[in-house]
Amino acid sequence: MTSALFVVSEEGYWAEECIEPLSTLESEGVDVTIATPSGSPPVVDERSLEPDAAGGEEVADEFREVDETHPVLNDPEPIAGVDADGYDAVVFPGGHGTVWDVNQDRHARQLLLDAVAGDDGVALVVCHAVGILAFTREADGTPLVEGRSVTGFPNEWEEGIVDDSDVLPDGRKLPYWVEDEVVLAGGNWDAELDADTSVTVDGDLITARGPESSSAAAQTLLEEL
Repeated sequence: MTSALFVVSEEGYWAEECIEPLSTLESEGVDVTIATPSGSPPVVDERSLEPDAAGGEEVADEFREVDETHPVLNDPEPIAGVDADGYDAVVFPGGHGTVWDVNQDRHARQLLLDAVAGDDGVALVVCHAVGILAFTREADGTPLVEGRSVTGFPNEWEEGIVDDSDVLPDGRKLPYWVEDEVVLAGGNWDAELDADTSVTVDGDLITARGPESSSAAAQTLLEEL
């Protein structure tokens, strides 16, 4: 059976970016495991459950139900206890929360490295989780993203969310902007701002811009699998 490991934030994952791929893969018979940095249940960003953000009140209610009741989502493994070699794909859903935990977690970065190494694995990285590429290094110190074509959450969108001090609506200071860090690490960045969706495939690495690209990202992952 095809299997996928989802690495989800405990600091605030974006509902659509996790639940859309999760539901899509499970509907196609993919066996899904959830992992979080500490093994505690992931925490949804409440902003992503607002009807305007989710795409309507009905969809928002569906996302909330999955967040609260999905048996696998609510019984995760700790990141340190899982191995990418045991899965056909590793998925990193986005959300601002990833900048504080998943992107900074050495075990998460190793999962990403292992997923794109060799010929068997594939990784899907979405939205703010794309920031993990800026902090992931090959054994010789080369950034994983160097020379790779990627998309992700763009600066132009971030400008409309944080204030002049880079403080989010929930009061947290955003420590870095994803696009800036990925470009500095050598990534070939194009968030395709003129397109409705943005999904980029570079070898065994799939990246997605963020909200509204989750469905296309999930379908692309299925095609790669």
